[in-house]
Amino acid sequence: MTAPTTEATLDADALEAAVAAATRGVERLAEKFGVRYPDDTTAADRYLLRPAPDGLPEGSNVGWTTSFVPGAQWLSYELTGDPVFRTHGEAHVESFADRIARGLDLDTHDLGFLYTLSCVAPARLLADDGARAAALEAAGHLMARFLEPAGILQAWGDLDDPAQRGRTIIDSLMNTPLLFWASEEGGDPRFADAAARHVRQLRDHIFRADDSTFHTYYWDPVTGEPLRGGTEQGQADGSCWARGQAWGILGFSLNYRHLGDPTLLAAAERCAAYFLAHLSDDGVPVWDLAFPVDSDEPRDSSSAAIAVCGLDELARQLEARAVADGDRDTGGRARAAGYRAAARRILAALVADFVPAEGESDALLLHGVYDKPKGVGVDEGTLWGDYFYLEALTRASRPEWTPYW
Repeated sequence: MTAPTTEATLDADALEAAVAAATRGVERLAEKFGVRYPDDTTAADRYLLRPAPDGLPEGSNVGWTTSFVPGAQWLSYELTGDPVFRTHGEAHVESFADRIARGLDLDTHDLGFLYTLSCVAPARLLADDGARAAALEAAGHLMARFLEPAGILQAWGDLDDPAQRGRTIIDSLMNTPLLFWASEEGGDPRFADAAARHVRQLRDHIFRADDSTFHTYYWDPVTGEPLRGGTEQGQADGSCWARGQAWGILGFSLNYRHLGDPTLLAAAERCAAYFLAHLSDDGVPVWDLAFPVDSDEPRDSSSAAIAVCGLDELARQLEARAVADGDRDTGGRARAAGYRAAARRILAALVADFVPAEGESDALLLHGVYDKPKGVGVDEGTLWGDYFYLEALTRASRPEWTPYW
């Protein structure tokens, strides 16, 4: 990794150049893989075909990250208007409709990630009935993971697996928007009610006293009693996994947009304050915020990209709330401006020091971390890092853009 450029700036020309470079990268990846799927992360900065279990061919639509491929294509279509991206995106709708119909690898709350970007996006943009139907079916599967009386969506695994029963994770805040959308589309209030209960359980239990967050939290699935926090991909149960804290900024902000509950906006601000206080000088965090900012531990560019999107969404919602309440919260607009400035500084750092030269890598964003404790995807490109980097560029260059979430 090259030495970081501190206090990097990003003017309008540099921003448009970054958008152009990123969309070219999305097109190259589509040409390389077609409707097959790359692995979660690069290997030596190149994406390989996704391994597939149970006799399925390599590149099959399994795992939690495949939707970031069509998600980036829908963003590219909106950014450029080039129909080639629409063609690629529509080809993936068929794959995701087939996945839900065949029941392939659905034992996960990440159905929200998977079907929001692959199917809700084209349903919104193109009024695609097939995409809408697949996303509604996925929301129904996600509802099966809702545990009474705990009021949570179980994160992973078979619902009878004692190791996973009653567990949720902070990433789940990005999966609830599928249920809000489905409730609006299908008219079933149960979906939105379940999402609201889940989000409020995280609001009440995922935080520590210092505003850091647990990665994962357990409830007793029979009594609903909250039990304990821990981690799966962070340094330790008591540490603060950087990507999780970034999910908190974006996830609580997005769920506030759906619910209008000011306590969720306050939760997003708690996540943002802790994240921003633990950034390295160049604006990109160490993979776990428990390490000193000048640590030699790997940076996680994907956490930074997610945080940029979260800070922008937080600023948007604070500004909308200021308008709605007649600026009675006199500090709301000032805090929004501060979050937006922080987002711009982090994005400038990513563009300056974490983006490959043309042809250097398949990834849009270098130096990400998937799972450091397990040694998976360390200092590599990641599909979610690529997607959220492009979403961050979209938010910065197209302020009128409507999120898919």
